[in-house]
Amino acid sequence: MDFAFSDEQLMIQQSAASFLAKASASAAVRQAMLSAEGFCPVVWRQIAQELYWPALIVPEQYGGLGLGFVEQAILLEQMGRHLLCAPFLSSACLATPALLLGSNEALREQLLPELAAGSLRATLAYQHARGDWRQARQPQAHAQNDGWRLSGQYDAVLDGAQADLLLIACQLDDERLSLFAVAADQAGISRETLPTMDQTRRLARIRLDDVPLRAEQCLNPAGNAAELLDKALQIGAIALACEQVGGAQQSLDLTLAYIAERKQFNRSIASFQAIKHRCADLMLAIENARSAAYYAACVAHEALAAEGDAGLAGELGEAAAIAKSEASEAFMRSAGESIQLHGGVGFTWEYDPHLYFKRARASEQMLGNPSWHRERLATLILESQP
Repeated sequence: MDFAFSDEQLMIQQSAASFLAKASASAAVRQAMLSAEGFCPVVWRQIAQELYWPALIVPEQYGGLGLGFVEQAILLEQMGRHLLCAPFLSSACLATPALLLGSNEALREQLLPELAAGSLRATLAYQHARGDWRQARQPQAHAQNDGWRLSGQYDAVLDGAQADLLLIACQLDDERLSLFAVAADQAGISRETLPTMDQTRRLARIRLDDVPLRAEQCLNPAGNAAELLDKALQIGAIALACEQVGGAQQSLDLTLAYIAERKQFNRSIASFQAIKHRCADLMLAIENARSAAYYAACVAHEALAAEGDAGLAGELGEAAAIAKSEASEAFMRSAGESIQLHGGVGFTWEYDPHLYFKRARASEQMLGNPSWHRERLATLILESQP
């Protein structure tokens, strides 16, 4: 497998880096994270209408660019480097793959063009414990007349208060898991923004009170959506891992710039052997995570293009588990060392290391922490043995 970027991919990387260096500079991030929306609507319009990033993995037949998940990974790494405050992960990396993997063609034709244009923002709502939806009971949808009625709540939904469309997981009377597309402003739905440690990313509690669901809103009308939800979350974990790699790299780059200027005993502390060893270890951890993340992005691309090929399920699960665990640990380690090597100023509000540390800690727990992913990896490997 060739990991070298093509000329087109290099152009995507360079244009993303150039745009985000201005649109998501430190001052812009701080302003966006304290705003009511949690992101800058002007920047989001530029991302959607000028750069077409939400359209990247959407097939051309639905109004998208029809590119691959590797191109998406390139964008995500740059977003992680610049702590972009935007509903991209929830809409383009969770909701869009769920629709693409689903079997409801009418919903795809209706929703994907709007998602690709950025005029519609969506998210995936499900209950989970330790990042695992299997360990939590989904709200129960009871059959009534020509559909179902759903009451319950989702405790921590990514960008749940900002989304226009909710893809909600629920349990039907026959115990099948199902996913439904529901307008966020529908009667019976209330949303509450939650306080978070990472102020650059929003979570919400969503309550549903006797919300009607119809068969045409179902992403998988023909069967159980357990596999669909699992694949969508694995692809989301890979996307998050790519973003974490960017955050880890930027944490290291900030540290290298600072230690080159900081002097002790009339010499830069970057010249101290102990400091060099710590930075070299960080570089190795980040490169390991980057390799795992981009390999997983290649597998995610195949999974989305294969239209539900069961043969890729095991490979996707293994790749997602490796990428998310490696990237989570690399980002946490790099962000933690950044604060330490910045010395006293590393803890202050004016400097950026604390923003990366908070993002690293929150991202580590999102969509499964490293311990959970390694446990799942071990299970997948053992189950694949003859």
